[in-house]
Formats: sequence, C-alpha cells, structure tokens
Amino acid sequence: MTALTILPTGKDPVTAFAAEELRRCLTQATGRVWVVRRRAARTGNAVVLRLGTFADLALDSGPSADAALDDIAVRTAAAGGDIAGATPRCVLLATYAYLTRLGFRWVRPGKDGELVPQLALPLAPVALRETASYRHRGVCIEGAVSEEHVRAMIDWLPKLGFNAYFIQFREAFNFFQRWYEHTGNPTLGAAPFSMDKARELTRALRTEVKRRGLDLHMTGHGWTCEPFGIPGPGWFVHQGPVPAAAVPHLAEVKGKRELWGGIALNTNLCYGNDATRTIVTDAIVAWSRDNPDVDTLHFWLADGSNNQCECPRCRDTRPADLYVRMLNELDEKLTAAGLPVRIVFLVYVDLLWPPEHELLHHPERFILMFAPITRSYSTPFAAGEAPAEPLPPYARNRLSFPRQPAGNLAFLRAWQRGFHGDSFDFDYHFMWDHHRDPGQYAMAQVLHQDCVNLRAIGLNGLVSCQNQRVFFPTGLGMTVMGRTLWNRDLPFAAIARDYFTAAFGPQGETVQAYLQAISERFHPPLLRGECSAEEKAAAPARLRSVRGLVDGMQPLIAAGVNSAEPCHAASWRYLEFHAEFAVLFADALAELYGGAADVARSQAMALFDWCRRHELELQTGLDVYEFLCTVAPLFGIPRRDVE
Repeated sequence: MTALTILPTGKDPVTAFAAEELRRCLTQATGRVWVVRRRAARTGNAVVLRLGTFADLALDSGPSADAALDDIAVRTAAAGGDIAGATPRCVLLATYAYLTRLGFRWVRPGKDGELVPQLALPLAPVALRETASYRHRGVCIEGAVSEEHVRAMIDWLPKLGFNAYFIQFREAFNFFQRWYEHTGNPTLGAAPFSMDKARELTRALRTEVKRRGLDLHMTGHGWTCEPFGIPGPGWFVHQGPVPAAAVPHLAEVKGKRELWGGIALNTNLCYGNDATRTIVTDAIVAWSRDNPDVDTLHFWLADGSNNQCECPRCRDTRPADLYVRMLNELDEKLTAAGLPVRIVFLVYVDLLWPPEHELLHHPERFILMFAPITRSYSTPFAAGEAPAEPLPPYARNRLSFPRQPAGNLAFLRAWQRGFHGDSFDFDYHFMWDHHRDPGQYAMAQVLHQDCVNLRAIGLNGLVSCQNQRVFFPTGLGMTVMGRTLWNRDLPFAAIARDYFTAAFGPQGETVQAYLQAISERFHPPLLRGECSAEEKAAAPARLRSVRGLVDGMQPLIAAGVNSAEPCHAASWRYLEFHAEFAVLFADALAELYGGAADVARSQAMALFDWCRRHELELQTGLDVYEFLCTVAPLFGIPRRDVE
C-alpha cells in the first residue's frame, strides 16, 4: 500500500492545524487514510505532502510587491510536493487553495456547505503561485448570532481566502444577546443572557481566530463611555443615573451634557478637554496591555452624528482635528509601554470632514477605516469617481451625509491628502442591503465591482460589517467577496458560474438565471427608496410575476432536494424555503406599491410570522432579527413592533 503522509514543518500551531485540515479533507476525498507525521515514512512507494512557510521549507519566497500581503505557493506531483506560504496563516490559505484546485468547494459555512470531490490516486498535479490582491480581507460580527454561527463563519473564512475577523466591543454582548434571548421571535424559547456568558463565548471565539492565524480585530465603539464607568455593551438606553464624575466629559449640545438619546454608545465627548482625552487613551493602553492577542484595535468615537461638543474648548475645532490629536497621544503612550498593536481610526459621519490642522505623527501605527454607512448600493464605487466641487462646508451638528458613492469618495480623497498609510473599506453590503435584494444577485454584482475598484480608490481591502447569517438563498455574495479580495482580476461571471455549479450541481446555470431574475423582479433600488413615481407604478405587475418564476422552478427544486450529494441537497432545500419566502415578500410589496397599504402591512406581518416559524430551519442562512428590522419600515411598521 502507498504510504500517504502529510509532513508539517516548523512548530507553529497554525501550520499544524493546516496539516490536520489537509488530512481530514484528503481522507474523505480519496477513501484512504492520510497520516500527519513529523517524519516521512521510509518507503519508496510513498506520497509526501510537505507543509510549511517558505523559510521552514527552505524555498525561495519570491518577489512580492507588498511584504504585508499574503503569499502562497503550491507545487505537487504524483509523489507529493510542497504547500507553502510566507507565514503560517499563508500555509493554511495555501492548503485550502490546493484543495480548491482538487475540486473541493465551500459554498456556505458548516458541514452541509462542503462539497467533497471523489479523488483517485495519484492526485492531479497542482502548481500555483499567488499573492493576495489586498492586505485586509475580513468580516465583522453583527446581527443576531449564536456561538455556533460565529464559529462556523470563522472556520469558513480562510477557505475563501479571508484573513481577518473582527469582534466588536470587548465581549460582543449585544449580538449574542439578540440570538439567545431571541429578540423579535417569540415563537422560540428564550432565557436571559448574561455578560459573563458573552465574555466566555468571546474568549472561545478569539481562540478560534488565532487557531487559524487570522488577524484578530477588536473593540471599536465603547471607548467614549466604558472608561467613564458607563457600560456600553450595545445600543441600549442607559439604565440608572450617569456617574457624576462622567458628566463634565460628555459633549455639551444645546447647553446640556447628557447621554445622546439616552444611549451611551451614541454619545460623543468633550474632546477639547485634555482630561477627557487622557482618560480615554489611558483606558485603551491598559486594555491593550491586558489583551496581547489582539492584532488590530479599533478606536472609534461615538456612533451618533450631529452631536459634537459645542463648548468653548471644542466648538471652533473640527472633531477630526481633536480625534487626530487624541490618536497621537495614544500612539505616544503605546510606544512608551512597548505595545505594538495597530490602531484603526474611523472616517465616518461627522468624521468624514478631515482635520484642518492635525496630522498623525507616526502613520505606520495606524490604519484608516473608511466607513460610508450612508451610501447607496445601487451602483458600485467607480475608479476615478469624485465630484470636482469642494466638500460641503463643515457645519457643526447640522451636517448631511452623502448617499451616492461619488460623494463618499470625495471625503475619502480629502483624508488621503493628509494620510498616506494603510487603509481599508468598512462597508455594509450584508448589514441591511442584502435584505432589499431577495435574489442577492444584483447586490453581488455591485459587491464584486466594489472589491475590484478598491485599489483604484486607494484602499487596501475590505472588512465587511455584516450579519453572519447571509446565505439565504445562497452564498454567492460572500463567495464573490472572498474570491475577489484575494484576486481582483477574477471576473464576476466566472465566480458565479463556478459557485452555482458547486452549490447545485448540473442545474447550477438554471438556478443562476432564476435568482438573477428574482433580483430583477424585486428591483433593489425600489426597496432602497430610489425609484421614480413611474417606476413605482410599474412595480406591482413586476412583483406579481415572481409567483410564475417560482412555479416554473418547482419541478427542479423538488428533484434537487433528493440529490445524492449532501451539499447539493442542502442548497436545494434552502432554495425550496426561499421560493415560498419570495412569493410572500413579493405579494406584500405588490400591495404596498399598488397603494393598498393596510393589506400590505397585513401580508408583511404574515411574512414575518413565516420567517419566525422557520428560523431554526433557516438559522444558518437568514438572520430573522435583522430582516424584520430592515424590512418592517418599508411597510410603515415601527421597528419596536417586530423586535
């Protein structure tokens, strides 16, 4: 018998994890037992796959335009070969790239998303040498999630070429609490969720991130309240009195220093006050010292807008100037403490207007995060796109924010004139907007073009702020994101064709056309409120035609759910649920745009009840909480009525 050996080199646990993943996958695919050893078996009839960094394997690392990018190399033949990368994380990325070349696919997180080919020995030779197109390729926790949901996402990310995961806040309490207390879904039993449990889950998930060598991003909002003794675990109205010592540090707006709307996370501070900045920066240094596993720490200001301090120390200085001043003070303290953590600073709402006077003294410490939360997703960012006119003037607490991509890019370019360091896009394609495209096909096309154009607009990647359960009806959009961030030259058509074949088998092309048609019938700009009166008038007929599309797919769906391939069968089952969902949604919207608002609201509530009843069956693909919160306002249903 041929000895089938996987030989990891070096001592890094990420390389060891890559070896175990390779062993697991090849054993499944070949029906033969592969063994991980530290030494190859002494036999002339052996297949030996060596794993390690370029240095561990004494391989030429090769040229790279950017030493910070992920480099991988694979060269195998019948007798084995080398699977290598610049770092242990790259070894894992190279392992998944090798398996992909052999025919493996991961169409969504979880076991039912893994397509395992049947392989015969000798394995096909593979030769590849690739460097990621972008440095930052990550996902940020949002929505309503269980530990299992997040663990599955973290496990899935490197299989598609992602290299980072971002756990917001110190313990991600709000996101877990929504799931475990089943906010918005009274059909599921719920028990109170504790902060201690959130910390326990977050510790476990941090371990999973590091196990794969992914960059661990953490915190973000919260630095404007936690250091002052005001909890900020989520977007909650603060309970009880605000500590008296904290009040002088809150932003003064219209003569009052108080929590903005009662929500600590949304409340800005008196950043012109030296003592305020000292308290914040000291807290960040202390937390960084206690959390050395964090690669990238996010230091953001409040999540509110138009609530900057109006006191004499602040009112004549742009918030961005005071922010940069505080960033420089933080950098000095981190340097003195010998802490190498990178700091992400936020270009967002009021901070879109760049500083007039301040510059970062040591830009290598910092990463600019461009967060165009008010943008439309009807069109992508376009290379070279920016209005010729100057930015609108900064008017404290009377700002309006750009919706079109070009307007957002004008602000980015204004920041880029004073900062030439590392950067990424922090975008929201899968936060709310995918719920406005039930086929998720049109938004995947926009997402692809956004990823392609990041380099042209001066950004070095994307960290997606998003629901974790975004695979209903398919994982096309997430696959487009991962594969295009890895290789921006991949055309959308090739990614989509490969995805639908992997997910649905021989009928993949038909499913692709079907979901593209679903997107066209729903017409996402309509659900974004971007259509003319004439387009709205034409909407009901188009939406009512969704039922015919669905009826035409039923024979294929019925056959597909009985597929012998488990991955394909699961994909068809999701599509079976989605067919019913799409008809309910389309019918409610048809009544809405046809002028029957009361009927539309009644049908929308029926749709929401359907989602609640099926949540456990759809939980890995559809975040029901976020769907309800996004869609209810379209029908004039207050968010509080569905939470």
